[in-house]
Amino acid sequence: METTISHKNIKISDFTYELPDERIAKYPLSQRDKSKLLTWQNGKIGEDVFENCTNYLPENAQLVFNNTRVIHARLFFRKETGAKIEIFCLEPVEPADYQVAFQQTEEVTWKCMVGNSKKWKDGFLINTFEIDGKTVELTAAKIAQEGNSFHIRFVWNGGLHFSEIIEHIGQLPIPPYLNRETEESDEETYQTVYAKIDGSVAAPTAGLHFTDKVFDQLKAKNIATREITLHVGAGTFQPVKSETIEGHTMHHEQVEISIDILRAFLEEPKNIIAVGTTSVRSVESLYWIGLQLEEKRFDLFHPEVKQWEPYENKASISLEKALQNIIYFLVENNEKAIRFSTQIIILPGYQFKLISGMFTNFHQPQSTLLLLISAFLGNDWKKVYDYALSNNFRFLSYGDSNLYLK
Repeated sequence: METTISHKNIKISDFTYELPDERIAKYPLSQRDKSKLLTWQNGKIGEDVFENCTNYLPENAQLVFNNTRVIHARLFFRKETGAKIEIFCLEPVEPADYQVAFQQTEEVTWKCMVGNSKKWKDGFLINTFEIDGKTVELTAAKIAQEGNSFHIRFVWNGGLHFSEIIEHIGQLPIPPYLNRETEESDEETYQTVYAKIDGSVAAPTAGLHFTDKVFDQLKAKNIATREITLHVGAGTFQPVKSETIEGHTMHHEQVEISIDILRAFLEEPKNIIAVGTTSVRSVESLYWIGLQLEEKRFDLFHPEVKQWEPYENKASISLEKALQNIIYFLVENNEKAIRFSTQIIILPGYQFKLISGMFTNFHQPQSTLLLLISAFLGNDWKKVYDYALSNNFRFLSYGDSNLYLK
């Protein structure tokens, strides 16, 4: 049964709970896999330690990991007046491809948020620093405004890649609700052990609990591990300010999934378990890309799953057909991966197409991530969160883990 347009009338106030500040984990545990694990299996709630998570997974499971890496997205400049301006890099504009943008050696344009922007009405900002004995001058200029963000052109000398520039002078962004400055320890603890592809401004935090030891246990149980890439945007922390979800605009995020993984999903579509809500959104978006190809609505130059697509288009083909469509498209175009942007919002009433389980952390009240959890758990999300609050679980990015299985 397909959902109807009434999904837009969902009141965000129905998805709230009391989260005392002391329950927000300001720092992670010293050992990642010693965090608590709340398990939910078809309505039954249990509790364990994360290092035992493999015990709950079926042998033929496929775990989907988001291998994005958090970049040093916060850049600081000072005006001649002494005013401090922060430029928070969100996503590349010119060139728009992340990896190409990071390889630029002279100039690049990014969509950015600007802190203290009222103090920077015009002119350039300059940050001069040294890398390996070389003096580098990085200049920033506002060239356009897009809503609450700006297009900023960065120009620099010295022939360094932009990735080297921001790695050297930038700061790792940690979630605003931690209410503290980034510390040296965050450089390691706020990255997953399998982080590879630069691009995120927030970690896919469900993956922070995994260790080499846990990966060895997965291998011993013949559980397949699949890596996809979704670059997490700052919009993941954007609160829902409208009374109903209709008034909320989801952020776009860039996704890349290889043809080999699509073939693995096609061959064994059961027991696909996403590690994190970013993996859920990426993998679920595949069905709608396959449907676009079927209905010849696919935009070759800007492939995208829009926010309301699952609710405004009838799921008229099988999952198998949707995956086949994408594989055929990639083979015909001699491509090894499907690259697209997703704006998908997963709400109560959504019919999951690929995912039968997920690892996730605890999410903020009145957030789109909590709505996604409710779409999977139904009203049991309240039981899960009540149990966690009553049993001393730690919340949010550096908090404890959940495993939900159907």
